[in-house]
Amino acid sequence: MFDGFELGRYEGEGAHLRVRHGGSGPPVLLLHGHPRTHATWHRVAPLLVAAGRTVVCPDLRGYGASDKPPTDERHRPYAKRAMAADCLAVMRRLGHRRFAVVGHDRGAYVATRLALDHPEAVSALSVLDAVPLGEALRRCDAGFAARWWHWFFLGQTDKPAERVIDADPDAWYKGTAEQMGAEAYEDYRRAVHDPATVHAMCEDYRAGLGVDREHDDADRRAGRRVRCPTQVLWATGDDMADLYGDVLGVWRDWVDGPLTGGPLVSGHHIAEDAPGPLVTALREFWGTVGAA
Repeated sequence: MFDGFELGRYEGEGAHLRVRHGGSGPPVLLLHGHPRTHATWHRVAPLLVAAGRTVVCPDLRGYGASDKPPTDERHRPYAKRAMAADCLAVMRRLGHRRFAVVGHDRGAYVATRLALDHPEAVSALSVLDAVPLGEALRRCDAGFAARWWHWFFLGQTDKPAERVIDADPDAWYKGTAEQMGAEAYEDYRRAVHDPATVHAMCEDYRAGLGVDREHDDADRRAGRRVRCPTQVLWATGDDMADLYGDVLGVWRDWVDGPLTGGPLVSGHHIAEDAPGPLVTALREFWGTVGAA
């Protein structure tokens, strides 16, 4: 897994992240979703390196083997703004001033926040299986709540979800070695069996229901939008089209730069289920917009 890549810990903006990186050429930052670690990219990263890219894959703050800072009453240490600042600091330490970003699931919210807060750093944004977090909550209806009930279960604090999850993480998360690959599965399993990681992942969702939405809403009021070329991809086996219909239409209110994308035949975890088609779509996008 990740042959030829380096594995290390790098200082972010208040947290040290475990980071896998390798290759040469224009840099791309890959950000995983919940409850995965950076190992979810192990089928994608070598293909990108073979295509002439430098690839950087961190465990997000709170996830995997990255630091899990103490939280506060508003869950601000787990805001996407804090996670994005970590990623920017790591990329700077690795010598990358401007780079493409690909984010899946929760990582997509971090990637979007990185593009909004630090437009000088992001040459192109690719979002997998997500609309902006504040947009999802603004549009939330009974159908969304029924399908995505875990947002509200993980995000509430009166009866914390950690106790339920920690009782049997394997049953709760349902990851398999067949889908993920043996080594990636073991990495993921170590993470979800760590109560500190489970708590941090819940804090991610708690921030999502509060401070992250405030940041998104403030951007909308101020007219701040993503300025770089943006690609949105979603899995046919997920429910993005059912929930939002015209997925790209949702994003048009958030993007000033060129916007493109469409569905990929895959389950939700696109990097694991359809690495080849994903890499093809990313390369075509970068080639079209001249992203370096």
